Amino acid sequence: MDFYLPRIADTLLEAKGAVLIQGPQMVWKDHDGKKTANSVLEMDRPDMTKQYQDMAELSPLRLLEGDTPRLIDEWQIAPNLWNAVRYEVDRRDKFGQFILTGSAVPAEIDASMHTGTGRISKLYMRTMSLYESKDSRGEVSLGDLFKGRHISAEDDTRLEKIAFLLCRGGWPKAVGLDERPALFQAMDYVDAIVSTDISRVDSTRRDKEKAKRLLRSYARTIGTQRSLETIRQDMLANHSDTFDASTLYSYIDALTKMFVIEDAPAWNPNVRSKTAIRTTDTRYFTDPSIATAALGIGPADLLDDLKTMGFMFENLCIRDLRIYADYLDGNLYHYRDKNGLECDAVIHLRNGSYGLIEIKLGGDSAIEEGAENLKRLASKIDTKKMKAPSFMLSCAPERRTPTRGKTVSMWLPSPAWGRDTGLVEEWLWQFLLIIAPPVGFHDLPP
Repeated sequence: MDFYLPRIADTLLEAKGAVLIQGPQMVWKDHDGKKTANSVLEMDRPDMTKQYQDMAELSPLRLLEGDTPRLIDEWQIAPNLWNAVRYEVDRRDKFGQFILTGSAVPAEIDASMHTGTGRISKLYMRTMSLYESKDSRGEVSLGDLFKGRHISAEDDTRLEKIAFLLCRGGWPKAVGLDERPALFQAMDYVDAIVSTDISRVDSTRRDKEKAKRLLRSYARTIGTQRSLETIRQDMLANHSDTFDASTLYSYIDALTKMFVIEDAPAWNPNVRSKTAIRTTDTRYFTDPSIATAALGIGPADLLDDLKTMGFMFENLCIRDLRIYADYLDGNLYHYRDKNGLECDAVIHLRNGSYGLIEIKLGGDSAIEEGAENLKRLASKIDTKKMKAPSFMLSCAPERRTPTRGKTVSMWLPSPAWGRDTGLVEEWLWQFLLIIAPPVGFHDLPP
């Protein structure tokens, strides 16, 4: 991961006075931020936190003194530092002044905190993609798919390794460890969430056991559009205590502020028919290992339950697609209409280009099903009002007999993504690439 954040942060600092790096705990925001910074203020240093908080109230600008770029780690501990940074960026009128890192949105955020628009760029740092953790070769670029470039790759990744990667997750500290200690990292993260972090994030006391039950219930909804009320009812099953809707929303809000939960919003394209499009978010964690740790399951359990493994694999794909979409200045959405037609991931770029992706855990029939769904969706899009898809991709574990012909399909193995900045990951499965109009031939253009 060393190559990832410093380069992107450097680029942003060249055009902005400050960069805000946010994301879950344990993703090494401070570690990588220090590679770019020339001075550091650690707000969570145990013996200094109270003094720093007092100074932030009395004279916040003193905390900003130091060589630039100056890293302020866990800045949300003293939220008024935000306005101080904004003021100092204006006063100095220079680029590359500050790097702010934080693992939660400040509890005290309010109207007094200026947005920082035009002064402070935001960078979301996730857990590591498979390419960053060197679990893939990075042969295929999401950016290349949008540009219509030729794609080719091979893969021999075993199902057992996939199961392990789902449970290990992309935590930097876990990468390179033997299996047992590697799997403990996600478990430790979940334990910290329910024991302390979910209460500390906004200074609201929350029940540890209820937090555990919520994470388990949420893990059972991964990849679905189940309502929060359904999740609440699942939590209450076989329990005599109460958990009203407002309390649930409070817990969900805390998990979102800590970057534990990251749902996919609904995509609303221009379609020819009047089919109603579902607007409920699709449920995901920021990393699939949060779900497996919350459920208390490991690689062997996933191999014995391929349905559950399929949802976890979908969460993994969504995580990595988001990393590359972020770099391409794009967003990730989900599509589903009232007739059940859906698309697991829609990557939409600022220029209006988009790609459609189906994620399946299955063989030939699953790939064909995904491909047909994508073609059906593409046929509904009103291309007089928006572009046709740049590409359509259906991915599944393996395919023994690649199809050619009317679908204009092409094999693409999974551990292959990477290279969009140096960022495209190797995906672990075989991909069927259906070339979208106007490219209608077997090989992608060079």
